[in-house]
Amino acid sequence: MTLKQAQEGKEYVIQRIETDDEELNSFLFSLGCYSGETITVVTHRRRGCVVSIKDARYSIDDQLAEAIIV
Repeated sequence: MTLKQAQEGKEYVIQRIETDDEELNSFLFSLGCYSGETITVVTHRRRGCVVSIKDARYSIDDQLAEAIIV
């Protein structure tokens, strides 16, 4: 399932990131968003969602949420 389909408030483990963009992969890795890491959807927004990774919160858009497989 993608992060966009995930339930709010439930903790998930990232299985993989589905993108061919190396720059995006590097950016996500710097945030702590990589395979095996836990992630929680704090809230879904109209064009994205707010996620919690390693005690930090980030706002991501729908396209990025679709690339993160949990």
